[in-house]
Amino acid sequence: MSSNTKTNSSLPDRCSWINNPDIRPYAFVRKENWFEKPGSHLSDCDWFKDQDVLIRDPLSMKEEGFARLIMEIERRAFHQSGMPMPGWVFYDCGLIPGIVTGFAYRTSKLPDAIKYTLGGSRLDTEWTPLSLFIAIPCGNKKEWVAHNLTSINSLLPQEDKFYGLGFLSKSFGLWYSNIKQICGMTQWTSPALRLHSNYGDFEVLTSYTPVHSHPHTLTYRCALKFEAWQRFFDKTEDKAFDKRFKLNEGHSIDPNSAESLIDFQKHIETGEGPYFLKPDQIRNGKIGDVLNTFTGV
Repeated sequence: MSSNTKTNSSLPDRCSWINNPDIRPYAFVRKENWFEKPGSHLSDCDWFKDQDVLIRDPLSMKEEGFARLIMEIERRAFHQSGMPMPGWVFYDCGLIPGIVTGFAYRTSKLPDAIKYTLGGSRLDTEWTPLSLFIAIPCGNKKEWVAHNLTSINSLLPQEDKFYGLGFLSKSFGLWYSNIKQICGMTQWTSPALRLHSNYGDFEVLTSYTPVHSHPHTLTYRCALKFEAWQRFFDKTEDKAFDKRFKLNEGHSIDPNSAESLIDFQKHIETGEGPYFLKPDQIRNGKIGDVLNTFTGV
């Protein structure tokens, strides 16, 4: 997959950074986990078709510097939440069974803001990672787990951020890996909920998760649809949503109430669902707002 010209007309102008020849997507993946035809499942997605992908080998000592920079961005991004990822989890649970993807910037052309943020003495690799997305295959072989997503945007001032970097990093990983269905976890009051709910119909698997370090964690599942990705950027409504789903009267969710989350979890466990959230409501509302729930028609 290579091309000397990178063009993309279906993304907003604010995402023009993706066409910068000094920015490339990367795949940090063992040779045994390579994909024969990357991007063949979501073939209607044209965002990445002209991208030259950097392939990094996690079994090579040469990649230590690149991996350490990924870990540094992740550590600093998740420090306040108390969920930074140890190196052994990155390697044992991400790089060996799955795939780590994201975007990287040619180090010799890095903007000063990134050099300052990461510290110039650390930047001794040809490419500097800007983001990471970890996807791990499930035992049922039908779906994958979205284990971790972060980007350097969380460390940069507003004027230096790369618009849509987090969403596009996850999109690239899902597209490249030919993933059809994804599961994931996020916290109800995290801004990331707006991002994760826009990859396909957003099914709730758990509303309250006491096994997790943070019980107020939502477990979700999405069957991937590129049209949902497009709506994330053009901010158009899913006009067919009400034809596919009906409002679950009397069963809204208050993300700030443990009682509400536990009550809805009981409904999930009785098998009354499956239950879904409406991405338009999440995207257009405030994080922490009460959310409606829906079932399939």
